[in-house]
Amino acid sequence: MNIHILGVPMDLGAGRRGVDMGPSAIRIAGVSEKLQSMGHMVIEEGDISTKIPEQQKVKNPRLKYLPEIVRACTLLEEKMGEILNGKGFPLILGGDHSLSIGTIAGVSNFCKKKKKKLGVIWVDAHGDMNTDITSPSGNIHGMPLAALIGLGARELTAIGGDHQKLDPKNLVMIAIRELDAGEKEVIRKNNITIFTMEDIDTHGMSVIITKALRKLKNVDFVHISFDLDAVDPKECPGVGTPVKGGLAYREAHLIMETLAKKKRMHSLEVVETNPILDDGNRSAEFAVELVQSGFGKKII
Repeated sequence: MNIHILGVPMDLGAGRRGVDMGPSAIRIAGVSEKLQSMGHMVIEEGDISTKIPEQQKVKNPRLKYLPEIVRACTLLEEKMGEILNGKGFPLILGGDHSLSIGTIAGVSNFCKKKKKKLGVIWVDAHGDMNTDITSPSGNIHGMPLAALIGLGARELTAIGGDHQKLDPKNLVMIAIRELDAGEKEVIRKNNITIFTMEDIDTHGMSVIITKALRKLKNVDFVHISFDLDAVDPKECPGVGTPVKGGLAYREAHLIMETLAKKKRMHSLEVVETNPILDDGNRSAEFAVELVQSGFGKKII
C-alpha cells in the first residue's frame, strides 16, 4: 500500500496547548519505519503549516481562532484530494480534532467525484457535535462532526464547498463517554449510531465493531477518525482531553485489527497526541502500534 503521511501540527482548536507536537512525537516513535518494515511504501508529505496562538487574536470567543483553523483545514482538504486522486492512502497525524473538518471534507469531495458513498467511524471519548451556539468553551475541536453534517458556523460547514460533507446515517461513533447537552440533542435528532463505553462494557468490542461495520455495509469508502482520548489514560496519558474509563489496550487494537481484516479502512487520522502530558512518549508509541494494526500487523 502507498501510505502518505501528512502532519497537521495545530492546537488552535483545543483549550490546552501541546497537541501541535503530536505529529512529531508519532514520527519520532517510528511510524514510517515500522510501516515500511511491514512491506508498505511510505511517502512523507511533511506538515500543513499552521500559526501558533501567540501570532493571533481571538476575535470571536464562541469560535476561537476561526480564521486560521479555516485556512489550515482548507489546505488540508485540498491535500487530501491530491493524495486520493493519486491512489494513495492518507494517514493524517494531528494536532487537535478540528482538523477533521478538512480531512473529511477532502474525502467527501473525492467520494462525490467518484460517485462513492462515504462512511465515517469516529472513535472518541467526546461527541464533537457542538456548534458555536451550544459549545461551553468556544473550542472548535469540539465542533467538527457538527460542521461535517452541516450544523454550526457557515465558515466551518463551507470548508471544501457549501454542502453537507457527511450524511448522519453513515456515521458511527465508538467509545463515547462524555457528551454535552447540545450534543445529545443533535445525536438523537439525527438518529446517529453511537456506541458508548457502557455498550462496550456490556457487549464487548468484538460485537460493537461488527455492528459498526454492518451499519456501514452499503458505503464504498470508510474513513477512520481516531482520537487517542478514546483510550483509557492509564494506557495513553498524553492526550489533549483525557477522560477516565476509556478503551483498554486490546479493545483499541481490536477495532483496528478488524478493520484491517475486513479491508474496511480507506483513510485514517490519529489526533490529539499531547507530548507535554505524556510519559516518555508512551502515547505516541501507542498510536504507532494502533496504526500498524490498522495496516495489517497480526499477532501470528
